[in-house]
Amino acid sequence: MQPRDRRRPRRALTPADLAPLTRAALGPTRTLTAVTRLRGGTKKGVYRLTLDDGSTAVAYVWSADEDYWDAGTSDLRDPFSHGTGHHLFTASHARLTAVGVRTPRLLYADPTHTHLPADAAIVEDLPGETLEDLLARDPHAATDALHRLAALLDTLHAATGPRFGKVALVDNGGSSYGGSCEQRVTEGALRDLDEIARRDPRAATAREALADAVRTLSAEVRPRERHTLIHGELGPDHVRLTPEGDPVLIDIEGLLYFDAEWEHAFLEIRFGRRYAALRAPGLDEDRLRLYRLAMHLSLVAGPLRLLDGDFPDPASMRAIAESNLLRALELVKR
Repeated sequence: MQPRDRRRPRRALTPADLAPLTRAALGPTRTLTAVTRLRGGTKKGVYRLTLDDGSTAVAYVWSADEDYWDAGTSDLRDPFSHGTGHHLFTASHARLTAVGVRTPRLLYADPTHTHLPADAAIVEDLPGETLEDLLARDPHAATDALHRLAALLDTLHAATGPRFGKVALVDNGGSSYGGSCEQRVTEGALRDLDEIARRDPRAATAREALADAVRTLSAEVRPRERHTLIHGELGPDHVRLTPEGDPVLIDIEGLLYFDAEWEHAFLEIRFGRRYAALRAPGLDEDRLRLYRLAMHLSLVAGPLRLLDGDFPDPASMRAIAESNLLRALELVKR
């Protein structure tokens, strides 16, 4: 996928655009009556398809018009490169299905651009809300969903791979750049810091202290051979709930073999005080300290890059960048 021409406005897909894909996936006798672009996606388009009998499905579309990062093709050998595309989705879907972790059922995939000028897939539509919605609506009722998510994480993290990296790479015998997870995180954190310091004077002032902290924390991490299957970006917005209350993982293209501590550093940030229900025994505190700081830096640099483009909700990205910059600065003041 090539980066888009920024001079050309983005266009949401219409029923006419998605009708051929829908017929191929669900049968020629079904008529597409409405299309709704769902909120939240920054790397792909997510469209709810409503059919003439009232049933629904969801279309995923990976194209330059749907990708607000304008990053182009993902480098499979970089575990943290831009995670987008049909090949990453189908490999991740197959791996999650194999280990017994629920994700929306894949109904149809078209990597050949036969029905759209883009990679596309259609998956089942789950009528329930996201865990993020439930936490906001009824925190008490969310307690059971959090415990079910903890059990799902146990299943996910019990699966391992022979090397670290994207599932689509490792499951096909490939290897990632770098010698270890902690090396890759350290290098990425220092690159993110360089970028942040160019953009924000507070980060520029604290740059040496932050860089020293990254290097010091990295030096304390002991080598490890185990590579755990992780989602990589598991916030409550990436967990849908079935009508029975079971968690279902979505936005799975970033699935990779890595350290469970990287997953937990993100879970801590996204779930806040509710993270206690998801905490796992046996995590390496040295890795967690490094990964917390690196994760905060990543969650500053990424949103700031997104703000260079035409993302339609810049205020939310500014808020993410600001809160994580403050957290990173707090960590080096202690």
